[in-house]
Parts: sequence; C-alpha cells; structure tokens
Amino acid sequence: MYDVIIIGGGPCGATAAEDLGKLGHKVALLDRPGRIKPCGGAIPPILIRDFDIPDRLLKAKIVTARMVSPTNRSVDIPIENGFVGMVDREEFDEFLRERARSIGVTRFSGTFDKITRQNGETTVEFLNHENENKEKISAKIIIGADGARSKVARSEIPDADQIPYVIAYHEIIEAPEATGKYDPERCDVIYDGIISPDFYGWVFPHGKSASVGMGTGHHGFDLKTATSELRSRAGLDKCKTIRKEGAPIPLKPLKRWDNGRDVLVAGDAAGVVAPSSGEGIYYAMAAGQIAAETIVETLVSRSPTTLKLARQRFLKEHG
Repeated sequence: MYDVIIIGGGPCGATAAEDLGKLGHKVALLDRPGRIKPCGGAIPPILIRDFDIPDRLLKAKIVTARMVSPTNRSVDIPIENGFVGMVDREEFDEFLRERARSIGVTRFSGTFDKITRQNGETTVEFLNHENENKEKISAKIIIGADGARSKVARSEIPDADQIPYVIAYHEIIEAPEATGKYDPERCDVIYDGIISPDFYGWVFPHGKSASVGMGTGHHGFDLKTATSELRSRAGLDKCKTIRKEGAPIPLKPLKRWDNGRDVLVAGDAAGVVAPSSGEGIYYAMAAGQIAAETIVETLVSRSPTTLKLARQRFLKEHG
C-alpha cells in the first residue's frame, strides 16, 4: 500500500513524486517507457532556479526571439533575464524521474490500464513492461499526470473529454551552423496561415539539433506539408531528419481536477498549458508541486474535499 501512486513520469509527475518522497511518503511512479514527449523544449530561468536544473541539461541558451508576422515582417526581441534554456525531453524527463527515485520513490515501467476500488482500497492496474505481466498496486491517493487526453482524467473527472486542443507536430533535425536564416541562439515564431491557420510555426534550436514544427486545431490541415514548407523557408530542408512526432496540446484548464474522493489530475492532464504559446513545462512542474502540497494536507486531514484546493491554488498563482 502506497500513500500516493503517480501515473505519468513527465515533469509534472516526477516533480510531485520528488516532493512527496522528500517528505517521507511512500510513493510509486508509473511511467510508460520508450515515449519521448513531442515538445519544443523551452524552459524559462524561473524553472531552472526554482527546480534546481543543472546547466549540463541545457542544450542551448536562447537570447533572442524572432516574431514573424503574416505579412513576413519580423522583429527580434531580446529575452528577459538573459536567456531561455532548451532541453531534450528524453534526457530532461529521465533526469527528473531518476532524481525522484534517488530519494526513495519506487519506479514502475508500464502502461496504465484502469483504477478499481474494492474493500476500501483504491488500486491501479497496469501492464508491467519489465516482465510483461499485468500487475496491481494500491494507494490512498492517485495523481493523474498522464498528459493531454489523460486516461485517468477521462475515467475519473467529469467532462474531461471536452477540453479543447491543438495538435502539435514537429521534426527533430540535425542543426546546421549559423546561417543567414538560422541562428542557434534564436527561437523563431512564425504566424502565417500557410504554416498554421490558427496557431503558429516554430524553429527552436537544441544545440546539435533543432525542433521545427507547427500546431493547429483545424482538423484535416496537413501538418507535414506545412512543416516541410517551414523547413524550406528556414533553409533547413536539406538537413537530416532525426525523428518526427506529434501530440495534442490542451488549451484550457479542466473545470475540476479531482473526483472528490481519491484522484487528482495535474499538468497537461489538467490542461495547464499557456494557450498563447503552448508553453507547458514550467506550468506542469508548478502544478506537480502544488499537487504534492495539497495531497500532503489531504493525507493529514483525511478529508478528500481538500483535493479541490490544488486547482484553486494553481489558478490563483498562474491563472
């Protein structure tokens, strides 16, 4: 029996796990292996400071943002407070999970199936990828940090399937040296209906690689053709493609983050992404931190109504 089981080992889940583990709670962290979150990888200075991120994880330090208008006018904006860090999500997320494990959190590598309840126990059923067996673990409280279109949220939180999304698609490429169109210390944000009818396109340097992509909420829009056009404009069409990825980005927080009983969702699962930019890593980690604080109070008070405070506190600070 664990105090808390956290489903999803991204920045939100790993942060909540670490905070709860530091306080001596018995925590299990369940994460699906082999999946790299499609993401531009930008983290602001406040995240680096507040969550003690080592400099070695920063693949690039971006000092300028170039905003390109629909009429192809551009303006370069210096980054406040010095720079924005760029991380590789595969390495960054694993660092956070291992940091949680190092202070006593139990890691499980598996795919979440369902939550069941019997004889007063709340049980998580999952497929363990280390032995390919179906397993069960129980806890007093569950955190759903399993990302956009969260299976936990859809099974436990009313109207969780109604949250609006854009679909983001990007291609990780081998980055060239600085050129007339590409600057390894500059993020480009492109507002152009050919690239995206309702969101934006981007070129985000990651040191030896770069993320080039776009997002849209328009069903049927050809994301790959738009990204190909963007790469051509940026002079990156000849660069080697390392991988291609897509994922939904939620645009609005859920109206409820808990089931009033034993489940709390956080991060992308709760819809905490800045809708204007798609920025989610900092907000995910902040949400994980607030989720952990709230669950500590819930475990002490033994009152599940305390879980609703997580949403109130997050929106008061970041809403």
